[in-house]
Amino acid sequence: MMAKSPASGAVTGTPASAGTATGRVRVILDPVGAHLEPGDILVAPSTDPGWTPLFLTAGALVMEMGGVISHGAVVAREYGIPAVVGVPDATTRLRTGQTVTVDGAAGTIRVEP
Repeated sequence: MMAKSPASGAVTGTPASAGTATGRVRVILDPVGAHLEPGDILVAPSTDPGWTPLFLTAGALVMEMGGVISHGAVVAREYGIPAVVGVPDATTRLRTGQTVTVDGAAGTIRVEP
């Protein structure tokens, strides 16, 4: 069986935590002093334990680096939020304020009109 190809224009990566979430992108490069509104889609280069408080508010996680056992993927699964990791140039391809739908099972991020 062939894998379903992503929708035209979808940003793709590695599925890391199942579920879907639609929300506003918030690109964050450093967790110190960062703020998320409830349901925001956290887009980051990578994460470590210093990022964990942001996961409490995030609707989903998109990371440029990492795999299914990376910090972000593991914490996203623990907190029950969708996550897609290993998304090349996510912090520049996605912009703060855009509305996207993250599908953590398919590994896609679709920019909404």
